[in-house]
Amino acid sequence: MPHKVFPPIGPFFLRLKCDFNGVRNILQFVNINLDSEKHREIVTKFRRDSFEVSFGDGIDFDEEDYLHWLKEKIVDNPNGFVLVMEDNKYVGQIELTIREYEGKNIGYVHLYYLISEERSKSKGQKLDDYAREFFKDNNINEFHLRVSPTNISAIKFYCKIGMNEIGLEVNGKVIRMQGFV
Repeated sequence: MPHKVFPPIGPFFLRLKCDFNGVRNILQFVNINLDSEKHREIVTKFRRDSFEVSFGDGIDFDEEDYLHWLKEKIVDNPNGFVLVMEDNKYVGQIELTIREYEGKNIGYVHLYYLISEERSKSKGQKLDDYAREFFKDNNINEFHLRVSPTNISAIKFYCKIGMNEIGLEVNGKVIRMQGFV
């Protein structure tokens, strides 16, 4: 079912209506505000969990470095860094940038994240819809991401949404995948 996009409300809210088992749900995409202690707490929790899901543990996750990186990136792409809410509960996060790759500008997905109980409920498609719209609005028609080869469910999802593997990187620790808007 195609989603209906509502006009922005407040700090770039985007509402998407979704049907899950006959229940009408609305996902809200809210710009990350690092001045908010609650947002800092949530984004670090979600990012740490993404490390654990991808690599088996969060040992290499450095909260201070992450928040510093996030602050710098939000300045350039504020609408690329959003928390996902449903029924007034934070259920996910997206991190998107535009960068140069092999001499051309591409979109880059740093993070598609849903809390464990919201995975495999078609909500990942809504995160991808948001990302593709963000890239389209920025005149970007190609985007990439990297995924751990051990994160089989993520790889299956990326293939399902039309992405293709284009190579191994970081000594085989990640797979670079490519998609088009």
